[in-house]
Amino acid sequence: MRFADRTTAGIQLAGEVARLRLDDPVVLGLPRGGIPVAYQVARVLGAPLDVIAVRKLGVPSRPELGFGAIGEGGVRILNDDVVRAARLGPRERAAVELAERTALDGRLRAYRAERPSTALTGRTVVIVDDGIATGSTASAACEVARARGAAQVVLAIPVAPPGAVAELSGEADEVVCLYSPDYFGSVGQWYTDFSQTSDAEVIELLNDRLASSGGPTKSAMEGTGTGGGRTDDAPPVAPALEREVEMTVDGRKLPGNLTLPDGAPGVVVFAHGSGSSRHSPRNRSVAERLNGAGLGTLLFDLLTPEEERDRANVFDIPLLARRLTLVTAWLGAEHALPVCYFGASTGAAAALLSAAEPHADIKAVVCRGGRPDLAADALTDVRAPTLLIVGGADTQVLDLNRRAAGRMHCEHRLDVVAGATHLFEEPGALEAVADLAREWLTEHLSPSAQRAGH
Repeated sequence: MRFADRTTAGIQLAGEVARLRLDDPVVLGLPRGGIPVAYQVARVLGAPLDVIAVRKLGVPSRPELGFGAIGEGGVRILNDDVVRAARLGPRERAAVELAERTALDGRLRAYRAERPSTALTGRTVVIVDDGIATGSTASAACEVARARGAAQVVLAIPVAPPGAVAELSGEADEVVCLYSPDYFGSVGQWYTDFSQTSDAEVIELLNDRLASSGGPTKSAMEGTGTGGGRTDDAPPVAPALEREVEMTVDGRKLPGNLTLPDGAPGVVVFAHGSGSSRHSPRNRSVAERLNGAGLGTLLFDLLTPEEERDRANVFDIPLLARRLTLVTAWLGAEHALPVCYFGASTGAAAALLSAAEPHADIKAVVCRGGRPDLAADALTDVRAPTLLIVGGADTQVLDLNRRAAGRMHCEHRLDVVAGATHLFEEPGALEAVADLAREWLTEHLSPSAQRAGH
């Protein structure tokens, strides 16, 4: 048995699912290939269509080999046998998960835009994919649906191996599978046309189904009805004040870019590294993600163009730290908000040296690929909770950070992004940095942390 394409498979699958006479169903497709199949199922059932986001966790040395999967709502499925065989430690697993969760969140934003996720509480959820090989992602999808309040979970797929169907029968209340060959191979071999589904096609099908069903009512959206449901998507980001600023420090004018989302709990001041500036694409990328989480950011040049021509200034940590301290004072006079630091390379040393000053009131510090060792004896005086983030392949800097962490008396943590080099240029590496920074900073800017004196 072979399917001409996903549309054909979806039409055949829809007929079998319709026989179940499901109560108040909602169809969730696994992107991307599951969406054309799910579209046909939703059309025949007259049900709403949404995505259910799940990402495979691949072994770093063999990404095609999955050691588990993750889904919305913090769901995580691990294959202990693969974890043991690949000798994956907690930090390696955490780094992979951070990268995949960033990709998962980005995919949801792309597919749903600002549309809330469809409410699942008390409903029958039909999870659809174009086929199943191992079942880890489908298993995670079932758990995600249950975690979001589904009353019944039905898994519907055109093709899957017998072992996977048997295993998933314990995860879903009902499994509908059109064909389960003893010799399976891969999903694609059971389709004549198994060309890749594009993001544009996914969005088009979701929007078309939304329009055909008249769009979700408020009660059908998470967190907007009277039943007290929640949304799995982050709320829309508040409007932000964005402006260019100019600060006079040491008699020199230093330009900067200040972004303040409405209701920001604090401002993260960036101290860039040697040979960089406020235009650094890496720092700007992290800053944008922090803004998306509602945090304010200030990126500015520590040195004037003339000063940068003298390489001695670039590594003058006391000079850079003094500039950072003065800019922090300027920021306090302009906006009475708590301040955190994000330092990269030599900027990390400047951030720590500034935070170690007796009257400094810095709520938290994050160092990316930093040189905290250049802060020297001031490391023991830092009081702000400090997160050190280093690439696993940046061995020399990693060693320097480990030694520096050993000298610190404040709350601190060293996180290693597996496989990343000094500039975090590998796919997903910089996103992992941004997520780690966001979690650390928001945690220490929370009202409970402020009351505790962090």
